[in-house]
Amino acid sequence: MKVLDGTSVRLRPLRAEELGTVHAWYEDPELVAPFDRFETEPFDAFERSIAAAEHDPASLAPRYAIEVRSTGRLVGVVGHYRAHPILEYLDVWYLLGEPSARGRGFGREAVGLLVGELFRTEAVERIGAVCDVENAPSYRLLEGLGFRREGTLRSALFHHGRWHDAYTYGVIRSDWTGSAPRA
Repeated sequence: MKVLDGTSVRLRPLRAEELGTVHAWYEDPELVAPFDRFETEPFDAFERSIAAAEHDPASLAPRYAIEVRSTGRLVGVVGHYRAHPILEYLDVWYLLGEPSARGRGFGREAVGLLVGELFRTEAVERIGAVCDVENAPSYRLLEGLGFRREGTLRSALFHHGRWHDAYTYGVIRSDWTGSAPRA
């Protein structure tokens, strides 16, 4: 896996000693646990899914660690997956598990690096993302990168004991600049 360097962050493979931290983020109900599944994944299954992700285009496992370049500190993870068996696009996702890293542009830079790399290396014309309609920082991140809101999926995410609507976003290859201005 290629290391991707940005101005403030580096995307790199997760290290074995970091898996416990990332798994704890996944277990945190405020971050990940209620999304995409109704029960959390045991550590050994999580570890296997990360090991297999490189060869599984549908894997939801983290593909890259987000490291702050100035400190070497792990602050989050990003990933991508083939979202549909027939439609030819990839969806990206992101998680800043370290609360002190939020709101500092690290997530935006990390997602921008990932999307740029996917457009360079994958034969796709569209890259998408989905986020809870109540997650304003997430949709502002996407919009700041040039993603367009394409619609709303009603009652698509189960979180905090109830169903939430989700926004769908996308950017196509011809619209991707790689350096979209902040929204």
